[in-house]
Amino acid sequence: MVKQIIRDPLFLQQKSEPATEADKQVVQDLIDTLNANRERCVGMAANMIGVKKQIIVVAVGPFSIPMINPVITGKSGKYETEESCLSLDGARPCTRYKEIEVDYLDQNFQKQHGKYKDFTAQIIQHEIQHFSGDLI
Repeated sequence: MVKQIIRDPLFLQQKSEPATEADKQVVQDLIDTLNANRERCVGMAANMIGVKKQIIVVAVGPFSIPMINPVITGKSGKYETEESCLSLDGARPCTRYKEIEVDYLDQNFQKQHGKYKDFTAQIIQHEIQHFSGDLI
């Protein structure tokens, strides 16, 4: 189900908790909400739809890739950039890495490991940063 985008900085600054299989509907809601906002959004974290769980969805071409409890396990190619967020006005400076490796659970709660680079890696890093409550 498509959910409303949360724009309250006080809510977005709260830390997210690990997701469990009880959160499967949140994964689908996040996919639906990202797909409904594709013209202006390339990634989304669960707190952006009001759920403080460690779930993200990333747009990769025509696909929406969900990642549950993702952890960046490797990174290289540090650079500085500026990003905006659907939940916030304006853009903010941040540090990102050109290449990352991520361990996560897929939509079926199966363990996955992926290597990502360039813009996809940047999106993943941005969304994972939401878990800490940092406003990006």
